[in-house]
Amino acid sequence: MPDHSTEDDLILYFYGEGRRRVEIEQHLQTCASCAASYREIAGTLSLVATPETPERGDQYGLEVWQRVRPELSDRQMPWWVLWMQGPRLAMLATAAVLALAAFVAGRVWEHQPSPAPTVATANPPAPAASPAGNTDTRRRILIASVADHLDRSERVLTDIVNTSSPANITTEQSWAEDLLTTSRLYRQDAVDIGEQSVASVLDELERSLLDIVHSPSRISAADLDNIRRRIDAAALLFKVRVLSDELRKREDAPGAALPRTSTRKTS
Repeated sequence: MPDHSTEDDLILYFYGEGRRRVEIEQHLQTCASCAASYREIAGTLSLVATPETPERGDQYGLEVWQRVRPELSDRQMPWWVLWMQGPRLAMLATAAVLALAAFVAGRVWEHQPSPAPTVATANPPAPAASPAGNTDTRRRILIASVADHLDRSERVLTDIVNTSSPANITTEQSWAEDLLTTSRLYRQDAVDIGEQSVASVLDELERSLLDIVHSPSRISAADLDNIRRRIDAAALLFKVRVLSDELRKREDAPGAALPRTSTRKTS
């Protein structure tokens, strides 16, 4: 073993890493110089507090979409908006903590001499994003968002269809009200980018969600039957499931075209 432990070894030892932990621990007990260096490094690294990862609320997807949507008409969507979805947000917070720890550790390490600058060859400027690329980006985001929205809506409709009457539907009404606000935004975006089949199904979905929201919380058997008949007459549950499956397939294969699902009511 070398006479003294390097700063790299001491930092790894502080974080419980490295293959020479036993040797370093024994060395620190006998070497005052290395022990003093380790105390200084440990004191600096201890200042890095690990923040708790914030939990996402039920409206997180809608909040992100509302912040991003006004920018889509003016410029290409940043790559990080597409990347930062679902559990990746927690990964991003963890990566930020690790980056902060690396920065503090870097301040402790000796500065290495910088390599001589190299002359970079001039590259032609990247072409500006085309309107078609902008529309494709909006379409990919809309597909992923609407697919999740349809899954949640299907659960609410299924609960209503399977509810015994009379019943208290306060919970279902709260869900339906949140879904209604989101659905209107998605429908307008679908119209803007030419996804008429998506807009049509969302329009029919909104009518049933409105029926649920405007019904009494203690709904009677007659009112519940009326809502069920309108859902069945429009074949709404079937359309929601079919469209959700098609959007999931498009999400896996972005270049594939969406089959135009008929949204005409059946008699």
